[in-house]
Amino acid sequence: MTTATNPSRRNLIASTAAVATGTLALGMHGAAAGASSQSPKMTSDTVTMKDGTRIYFKDWGSGPVVTFSHGWPLNADAWDGQMHFLARNGFRVIAHDRRGHGRSTQSSSKNDMNGYADDLAEVFNALDLKNVSMIGHSTGGGEVARYIGRHGSKRVAKAVLIGAVPPIMVKSASNPEGLPIEVFDGIRAGVAGDRSQYYKDLAVAFYGASRSGAKVSQGVLDQFWLWSMQTGQKNAYECVKAFSETDFTEDLKKFDIPTLIMHGEDDQIVPVHDSAKKSAKLIKGAREIYYPGAPHGLTATMQDKVNADLLAFLRS
Repeated sequence: MTTATNPSRRNLIASTAAVATGTLALGMHGAAAGASSQSPKMTSDTVTMKDGTRIYFKDWGSGPVVTFSHGWPLNADAWDGQMHFLARNGFRVIAHDRRGHGRSTQSSSKNDMNGYADDLAEVFNALDLKNVSMIGHSTGGGEVARYIGRHGSKRVAKAVLIGAVPPIMVKSASNPEGLPIEVFDGIRAGVAGDRSQYYKDLAVAFYGASRSGAKVSQGVLDQFWLWSMQTGQKNAYECVKAFSETDFTEDLKKFDIPTLIMHGEDDQIVPVHDSAKKSAKLIKGAREIYYPGAPHGLTATMQDKVNADLLAFLRS
């Protein structure tokens, strides 16, 4: 059975569709024009970089600004224990997912320290952050160092490096105490292979769970695996070179703000004597706190102690 359609109604539908199509096209053209004239673009929880990469961030609380740069291969959620604590104590806390990690775009390029630092600079600009206390853990500590080395400290009030990778991790003629390149080749092989099992195994060393007397919950180990699996395989693979082979020596020499170095003395991922101890000699006036028996993931295993020390430094 067919139903007759009123000719005038057909004309109205056709006209409406044409107007809608024209409006949509105009809107798309306007959006494209806006994208080319405004950089970076910002939504409530992302900033779009010049190459189109979207960097996710979370922004809690109010007061003096503290930013957080996470370790490999995690994301901003790894900082929740510190962010929630500081937000309750009068600070505005902001953490982002590095490109390729977490909720940010799994970009095919710029998965290196210069790219990470430039992304952070665009986030700072988009949010108009000033007098920032920058905190970085592990790879995130390298990101903080490269940001200051590349973009200066105009927007920075203080810096904190926790279990951080600078000055440089890989062994060389100029860094004989470093880790052999074969160690990092093994990490790349793990990421390129059965990365799910690799991340489960890595979590044990990350939090020192295999040490006698260690008290690390299954939940802590599971969350490490979850965050790691949210990172793009290509991004995680390329980041290994970034955190292991980048030389931050000259970046550290440019630090001209109060800086705190925090490191676990039983760090199985970033050995303390080839990282924190050397960085402290390169940063003028750096303060140092070392935690006996503490692992790489001390922000989780010693959350209360780390939080108290951070608060004291930020308020000093």
